[in-house]
Amino acid sequence: MKGYAVDAAIGEGVGYTLVENASLEGRNTFRVAARAKLLVEVRDAKALLELSNYPALRSGALLVLGEGSNILFAGDWPGTVLSIATRGIEIIERVGSFSRVRVAAGESWNDFVHWSLAQGFAGLENLVLIPGTVGAAPIQNIGAYGTEVGEFIAAVHAWDRHRQCAVVLTHAECAFGYRDSVFKHEPDRWLVTAVDFNLTTTRTLRIDYAGIAEELALLGAGMPTPTRVAEAVARLRTRKLPNPSLIGNAGSFFKNPLVDATLAATLENQYPALPMWPAGDAGSKLSAAWLIEASGMKGYREGDAAISAQHALVVVNHGKASGADLLRVARTVAGEVHRRFGVKLEAEPRIIGMQRAGV
Repeated sequence: MKGYAVDAAIGEGVGYTLVENASLEGRNTFRVAARAKLLVEVRDAKALLELSNYPALRSGALLVLGEGSNILFAGDWPGTVLSIATRGIEIIERVGSFSRVRVAAGESWNDFVHWSLAQGFAGLENLVLIPGTVGAAPIQNIGAYGTEVGEFIAAVHAWDRHRQCAVVLTHAECAFGYRDSVFKHEPDRWLVTAVDFNLTTTRTLRIDYAGIAEELALLGAGMPTPTRVAEAVARLRTRKLPNPSLIGNAGSFFKNPLVDATLAATLENQYPALPMWPAGDAGSKLSAAWLIEASGMKGYREGDAAISAQHALVVVNHGKASGADLLRVARTVAGEVHRRFGVKLEAEPRIIGMQRAGV
């Protein structure tokens, strides 16, 4: 393959770089030690055509990694890690107050949110300060404070490893759900290269989610604007969630669980303070944070691996915890919640290197 020598530790081609036996410790927000057999960093999506001829990328074990903000390495990755490091934001269509914006997958999500605010767009302000890249956003269908990114995605550009070609998936084809998408169900197939967003300057602000209106009042902000809502959300997140730059974590580790109507009714009768929300045919969505706190597991710690004392949903690395250490703490907490309430907790991050049964 062009630019790569078999006996070299590092190779390079047009728009990409390769590193053998690469450390991933600086590429995950938990800051746990892990290695990959081969790391491929792609700076130009066009390079994927050339890279697709390389067996490790055509059919071998492949892990797509952005900023590593939604992944836990409980062991090494035995195959290839591919990092999309493309850059660029472009308004490709504008009709009245509506615009279609194309963003390269390697752009920082938070930087893009601030770019959208500077352009006068509304809608993404509730998603400020979420770590990760734009390319990772549709995979997890990231969400916060009553908003999900899937609401704004018009299309996703990707490399299809099955067909070995570039494709564009429509909003419907992305199959967005709660922290879910087609990309999450077929992680070995899709390499997201860019995302198209439908944005507007006239969208109604969503400030009815718990805490936002109160925070706006504390700010004395007057009439809410997207920028002011973003400031309120940033203050809430900063107060509630530990900063990954200061302590290793991946944000919320546990999903809010969905339970059927029968179990929801039983729990509501036994625990009237338990927050729950209607979830259509699925029954009800429960507050995972409340369940963990009520189980006495907020702040639970084993060595450097712990549940944050700041927020019960967050697993943190106080220093030298391994990924396996962090996963063990998460499983212990999930087991206690199940024992107390009969509710199974599911992890939000992708877990690499170990079976994830039990959480």
